[in-house]
Amino acid sequence: MSILERLRKRSGLLVAIVGLALFAFVLMGLFQKDASLFGGSNTTIGEIAGKSIDYKVFNVKVQEAVESEKRNSQKSTLDEATMDGIIQRVWNQTIVQEVMLKEYDKLGIAVSDEELYDLMVTNPHPALVRNLSDPKTGKAAPRFADPVTGQISAAKIKEFTQKMTDEEEAQWTQLETYIRETRINEKYNNLIKKGLYVTASAAKREYIALNQKVDIKYVIKNYKLIADSTIKVNDADLQAYYNAHQNEFKQEASRKIEYVAYDILASQEDMDDVKKDMQRIALDFKAKASTEDSAFVIAESDTRNFDMSFHTKGTLSPQIDTTMFKAEVAAIVGPYLENGTYKLAKLIATKASADSAKVRHILIAYQGSGASETVTRSKVQAKSMADSLVGLLKKGGKFVDFVEKLSDDNGKKMPPNKKAGEYYMGKGGDYGWLNANSGFVEPFKNAGLDGKKGDLKVVESQFGYHIIEVLDTKGVQKKVQVATIEKKIEPSSKTMQAVFVKASEFAGKNNTNELFQKAVIDEKLNKRIAENVKENDKTIAGIESPRSLIKWAYDNKKGTVSEPMEFGSKFVVASLTEVKEKGIAPLEIVKEDITTKVVKEKKAEMFTNEFKTALASNTTIDALATKMKLTVETAPGINFGSTAIPGSSNEPSVVGAVSVQKAKTISKPLSGKEGVFVVSVESLVAAPAQKDYKAQQTAQASQIQPRVDYEVYDALKENANIVEHLIKFY
Repeated sequence: MSILERLRKRSGLLVAIVGLALFAFVLMGLFQKDASLFGGSNTTIGEIAGKSIDYKVFNVKVQEAVESEKRNSQKSTLDEATMDGIIQRVWNQTIVQEVMLKEYDKLGIAVSDEELYDLMVTNPHPALVRNLSDPKTGKAAPRFADPVTGQISAAKIKEFTQKMTDEEEAQWTQLETYIRETRINEKYNNLIKKGLYVTASAAKREYIALNQKVDIKYVIKNYKLIADSTIKVNDADLQAYYNAHQNEFKQEASRKIEYVAYDILASQEDMDDVKKDMQRIALDFKAKASTEDSAFVIAESDTRNFDMSFHTKGTLSPQIDTTMFKAEVAAIVGPYLENGTYKLAKLIATKASADSAKVRHILIAYQGSGASETVTRSKVQAKSMADSLVGLLKKGGKFVDFVEKLSDDNGKKMPPNKKAGEYYMGKGGDYGWLNANSGFVEPFKNAGLDGKKGDLKVVESQFGYHIIEVLDTKGVQKKVQVATIEKKIEPSSKTMQAVFVKASEFAGKNNTNELFQKAVIDEKLNKRIAENVKENDKTIAGIESPRSLIKWAYDNKKGTVSEPMEFGSKFVVASLTEVKEKGIAPLEIVKEDITTKVVKEKKAEMFTNEFKTALASNTTIDALATKMKLTVETAPGINFGSTAIPGSSNEPSVVGAVSVQKAKTISKPLSGKEGVFVVSVESLVAAPAQKDYKAQQTAQASQIQPRVDYEVYDALKENANIVEHLIKFY
């Protein structure tokens, strides 16, 4: 029985979900845990713990999540980034279902209906509180908030359930599922946390290790004293090291792609064609009547935009600014080239405007405007109210009184700012002097600058309707309205075909990696490299939307050369130069790395034997140093928590050995990262005695228990051997 049904039986109320307010907050997390699997056939999308799931099964979940997102965002289509996020969330949820739910079932962990009711109503779970709160402010949504405390109210939740639509009911059920799963996961993690215990002896051991300090002298024979080239390494040595250190060579699946790009750039012929077309448009533009200008610009310009604003001197493009302020109305300039675009400008109108104006205003906002979320009047009501107020003001009504009682401007009560060159903050509706550079919205600013002293007018902006009174003006300047037609210079289909042919010829002649690499050198091409490309990567530097290239890399064998592939403004020919599959890297791939490690091991063995021979007849560190022709170094206060030995690099194995060494003793040769050490412990300061180690037990437990929340899931996930091929289908 769902909690919704229990609420209905207990209170007779339908649980009113949140309408749009709840949807805006709830759905962000509803599908955080939904996903699918991949199998071996071409209709499977992934594999988890040996189980495969067909693409069709997975895609049903994706489509459900997509439709849910559309409802909540009130969008009919979703962009690529949003879609990618949804697909990944659905995949993650499937991992949870296949990895974690089996664990819960084995242990019998569950949440009863009574407990779920408590989590959803009586004592709302923190996850529910988050979903019923504004993510920006952290405050409970008004429909769920107690009017006194501001906290989520059980009574309000019950009240809301009473008015729920079918769609909202479905959302509530999904939210119940999410809270149930969250609580089960908490129980599972808490069960493991309670099983983690630090014994008194373990706490004592770590306390002593971290607080006992030793002063040492040491000598080191650095590996760099012998050149790597003098150490002989054979295949048997490499194989032996590889066999003994398999876990060092675990790798994720990845690909290395090397490619050349053929940029699709406009030719001189393309530029000439655009210029010629603009010359034709200029003749037509000149012949158009002023009433036809806006429609003509929108029809012909790539921007599909007609600029209604008036410009002051210096605000137009330098190529036309001076000309437009001297020209007669209807004059045309261009075509001229600017930033890769041919432009054509026509002077539409001129007017005289004040340099600055002093204004005050009353703002009448409406529902949906940017002024306030508390305003409920409609746009029609706001316009009617503004017009009525203008009538009252013209009959002698006091402007300041209307500001205080009716204006929706939040700045109306702020004190004036009288610094030179700045405007008032709004007290009494007075915003002081403004000019063309003031930070007001254009309709507000223009109403002042274009008006005359004493003007009283209503103008609309994104904040609502402004009743503006022009208190005074200063100066006068000319403003011009200029219509601009733009045509971007882009490569023609003929140019694109020529580039494609060139790229195809290269791919056809150089269809193996050997030929590809040779041609790159011979033709002096700029080769680019994309390393460690994962199957579900979304980006490759320098390539627009590279998913098809990544898919190609995972569908082909090492050494394959691609056909030309189009990405934005370029054709790419790629060579697949490295293929790494998930698992243990083959010896040949890690051979270079292993060789370096084997050389170091052989040096360590050689130096260790030298030290052993010298130690047979030298019982002090100073005598040993003399015999080995090395320098004695000192390091005070070393303990198990030390990260390094002064004068050397991070040497955990050497520090570990030294921290348990007895005073007045010399160590055996110790192989470190930088060389082989021999250490003499000169003195030892024991850790201060304690009666018990309860504080250490508590501290250590507090350090390890929080790791359960993420390490357990990560461990189970790794053990499930997850493979995903989302890119094959999305």
